Amino acid sequence: MDSTDAPQIIEHIHKSLNFTPYETKFVPCSARFVCCGISPKAKGVLAVHEMSKGSLNTVGEYVLPHGIKCATFGASGIEDRHLAFGDYGGALSISDLERPTVPIFNVQAHSSIINAVDGCGGQGVGFGAPEIVTGGRDGCVRVWDPRVETPVLSLEPEDGQSARDCWSVAFGNSHSDDERVVCAGYDNGDVKMFDLRTNSLRYETNVKNGVTCVEFDRPDIEMNKMVVTTLESKFRCYDLRTQHPEDGFASLSERAHKSTVWLGKHLPQNRDIFMTGGGNGGFNLYKYHYPAKREEEHKKDKAPVGVVGNVELLNSRVISTQPIVSFDWSPDREGLCCLSCLDQSLRVFIVTKLNKY
Repeated sequence: MDSTDAPQIIEHIHKSLNFTPYETKFVPCSARFVCCGISPKAKGVLAVHEMSKGSLNTVGEYVLPHGIKCATFGASGIEDRHLAFGDYGGALSISDLERPTVPIFNVQAHSSIINAVDGCGGQGVGFGAPEIVTGGRDGCVRVWDPRVETPVLSLEPEDGQSARDCWSVAFGNSHSDDERVVCAGYDNGDVKMFDLRTNSLRYETNVKNGVTCVEFDRPDIEMNKMVVTTLESKFRCYDLRTQHPEDGFASLSERAHKSTVWLGKHLPQNRDIFMTGGGNGGFNLYKYHYPAKREEEHKKDKAPVGVVGNVELLNSRVISTQPIVSFDWSPDREGLCCLSCLDQSLRVFIVTKLNKY
């Protein structure tokens, strides 16, 4: 890795917190972002911060009944910017940031903690109705329409099966009003992709380690790529353009961080660049390179099979002794990002020269 001409990772703001953060999200079209987590008294904390002249001002900090584990703006319009979040009590709430303690929508989504949430159809991007997907410790994955209090779809373990923790969920393939898929990652290494149009399981595999994060490079286009991060310092990139009937999607596996890879987040302005955050308190910036041909004939049955490319490490930096558990790129400013670590710190970074890639 030659870092002389590589993107530079520069710390802009560093702030200590009095609670354990689990999620940071930029508020669309603003200089603000939210940081959610749990206090020492096991209460939920939702803090709204605003960047101003190199410093961070706390606009509001609100205490909620249960700790907050995950949050998203994905199902909300640009004008409303309502935050959907899942808590330790299994409740899914949607709140206006002006009055977060009085939810607009609240439902008991799971029997225990909600580990992951994702939204789609809001913000004037993509197609289809606004929907939210949640994954919980009870092993269930549920899709919600914010207009009704019952799940649109509920994917649950079969009777008699032991429930596996669902650690991550993501929407993808939402390129028309009909098409949409949900991908879920579980603690036993299962990755399952559900097609919401046909109401069927489209693809499943096992990556041999607990899946900490799944993310499509873009949720609002025809499926292109997906990053799956796992325990034991590995992540995988899947090429989703071509699915073989037996072999499924082509993929590559890469080692990183020498510890758990907690997350992988694609740059909104360039879907081929993504950042991974590790249990060693560091993050790595990668660029995906496509192969010369993305499809070839299978050697046995001559059916089309995908060809995976390779990833290039552009730069890396260790910033803490504790894991990076949340990370978010700014949707409005290329290279601006916010993140939080388990050392109860909140940081804003600027990644330079991304326009060259």
